[in-house]
Formats: sequence, structure tokens, C-alpha cells
Amino acid sequence: MPEYPDAAALAEVMAHLARLPPLVTSYEIESLRRQLADAAAGRRFLLQGGDCSESFEDCESDCIAKKLKILLQMSLVLVQGSKLPLIRVGRFAGQYAKPRSADTETRSGLTLPTYRGDMINHAGFTPAERTPDPQLLLRAYERAALTLNFIRSLVDGGFADLHHPEYWQLGFVSRSPLAAEYTRMVQSIGDALRFMETLVGSPVSQINRVDFFASHEGLHLYYEEAQTRQVPRRSGWYNLATHFPWIGERTRRLDGAHIEYFRGIANPIGVKIGPGVSPEEAVALARVLNPANEAGRLTFICRFGAGKVATVLPTLVRAIREAGATVLWCSDPMHGNTETTASGIKTRRFENILAELETAFLVLKDEGAHLGGVHFELTGDDVTECLGGASGVTEADLTRAYRTQLDPRLNYEQAMEMALRLARLMAQNRT
Repeated sequence: MPEYPDAAALAEVMAHLARLPPLVTSYEIESLRRQLADAAAGRRFLLQGGDCSESFEDCESDCIAKKLKILLQMSLVLVQGSKLPLIRVGRFAGQYAKPRSADTETRSGLTLPTYRGDMINHAGFTPAERTPDPQLLLRAYERAALTLNFIRSLVDGGFADLHHPEYWQLGFVSRSPLAAEYTRMVQSIGDALRFMETLVGSPVSQINRVDFFASHEGLHLYYEEAQTRQVPRRSGWYNLATHFPWIGERTRRLDGAHIEYFRGIANPIGVKIGPGVSPEEAVALARVLNPANEAGRLTFICRFGAGKVATVLPTLVRAIREAGATVLWCSDPMHGNTETTASGIKTRRFENILAELETAFLVLKDEGAHLGGVHFELTGDDVTECLGGASGVTEADLTRAYRTQLDPRLNYEQAMEMALRLARLMAQNRT
């Protein structure tokens, strides 16, 4: 948690945030919980993706629309492979804070607080910019509200109309090696829809829109607390800043403040678990965060690394099964595969991301469980931040379009290839 120099200013902002309208509703949250319960039972599949960290500058129509387009395209591919309804959850409208390994940063003998995301301080390296400012919490709320409003307008206006998935294309898709395969898939879906509508003599209802949910890491407890409240005709407390908050790997201590906060809210929640988690700790997390063992309440978002998933995941699955706990297993193949190049650039290799994802899928199947979702850091932009994939990004390419402020993201082509490879695996293993 950041240290604010003016406690009175922070308290004033908190009181203001608590009076503002909620960003999401309890009805939407409960709908997501029911869908996640279906995913835990193998009847749906969760696709969660978006930027590693949002910036206030990216709150613009083109940037938001591109995020929706890539998630829509990936979900279409995964539906084709899994033959399951998809739950679409975006890492947006609140992902303005990031955990950092150190509280301070030193440059040329000057030590200042670490940049912790746009809702806390600024990226510039001056004392004024790096001092945590509570007013930025209000700006984060405003940007989140603008983002959600635009997303809802797009979805309700037919942006996700399955009759015209070709409109979801991004400008540079035509040169992708995967363009032909995706185009064939779109054509086959369009043909199937037209056949059904011809057969029944009327348009297929509700095919022009899909549900989208928002998620972010519930890192900044001041911000989350200010938007947590009770609602009429429902029991419990809801975090109405997002549908699906999650706890990070650094903040999942059983005796920590984040676990204490999360166990008290009614939202479905996720927990990032890395290779250091023991089977006993995983069971304890399930019992503390989901004492009633409700389906759809708890998602384990696994981030082990390609070299560790085959040894760590099976023991956790067995422990959870023996404890009788209900969790949704979701793979985050991004964070465990981060590396730094010789020139000091943080990156991830496509083949390692894919290897962890495929191994997690097969391990869960072998253990009598199933992969219920995936969690990616990705963008709809033509960036060069992760190595490899069909687009052939090399280490020399990284400086061409490396735009992330924090973690490297899959670009459009890499994300689509990842979805296609997973869809093929799911299709091959359908029973």
C-alpha cells in the first residue's frame, strides 16, 4: 500500500468516492457468479484478458474498441473449439494500480517512491510526480466509469453482432499467417447462422450482443473499500467497482489485509497462485475465502511457469479434491514466464506461454479436473513485447514497438494464435 503524506486529503477523497454511484450492479455480479459456477462444472469457459496496467491516457474510444475486438475474436475461436458458451472478462475499468517489488527507485543518486500505477502516482521521475496523490483515485473512478459506459454502449448497440464478426477485424490482421484460418472460421459461423435463420424463418434472438464483465486486481484497498457497500434486497457487501476482483500473488497472505477484505465481499473472486504455494496453503485459501464452498465464488488463477507447472499443479489439484473444495481452475501462463534480455528488456517467449497453457490443460485432465479458463495480458495493438509466435517477433524487434509501462503483453497476432492453438487442443480432447 502507498503512503499518503496528507491523511486528511485521503480521508476526504475516500468519503467522496463512497458517495459516488457504483460502477457495476449486484445483478451483474450475481450473473457472473452463476456463469463461473457453470465453468467450474465444465459447462462454460472463462476468457479473461487485457492490459497488464491501464493508463489514463488509454481511456479513448479506439483503444477500448480494440480491446473488445481482440477478446471477441478470441472468444469466437474458443467457442468453436470447446463448443461451450464463453464468459468474457476484461482486465479493464480499474487496472490502474500495480504491485511493485520495491518501495523506492534510485536514479543518478536520487531515490523516490516507485511508480505504482496511474491511480497512485505518476511515471515521471520527480518528487512531485512520484508522491502518492489521493486525487488520482477520483480520476481512476472517472476513467473506469467512462470505459464501462463506452463498453456497454458498444455491446448494446450491436458491436458484438455475430452476424458480422468480420467487422471485428483489426487493421493489420490481413498480413497475419493466421488470417486465412480465422476468415474460414468466420465464414463457417456466418453460414451456420444464416442456415438456422432460414430454417426457422426469423432472426436468431439475442445473437447481436454478448455479456462483458470487468475485472482488476483489488490491490489498492482504499479504492476498493470506498466502493464496497450493501445493496437493497441482498445480503452481504458487494465491491461495486468491478464484477470480478482478484488477489495477486504478492498479497495472498492468509493473515494479510487483502485476504481479510476479500473474504468479506460477495463478489466472485480470483486468487493468483504461483509455484511457491503449498497444497496446505491452497486448501486454507479455499476454506477462508469460500467457507460455504459455493460454486462460482472462487477461481484459482495459476501462474507457475512452463518449467514448474507439471510438478506443482497436480499436487494442488489432489489437495483441493481431497478437501472437497470447489474452485474454478484458470491458467495464467504469462507471469511465470517473464524474463529479461541481455539488454535489460523484460519480455516473455510465446513458446513458453503456450507450453504452460497446454501442460496445465493436460495435467488437469489427467487429474480428473478440467481447465475452466485462461487469463492473458494482451493488447489489440501491433506491439512487439513478447518474443516468437507466428508473427516472428525477435529480440531485435522488441525496441520497435515496446509500449508497455510494466509487463510485456501478447500482441494481436500472438493472442489470436494462442486462442487458435488452445481451441485445437480443446477440440481434440472433447469427450
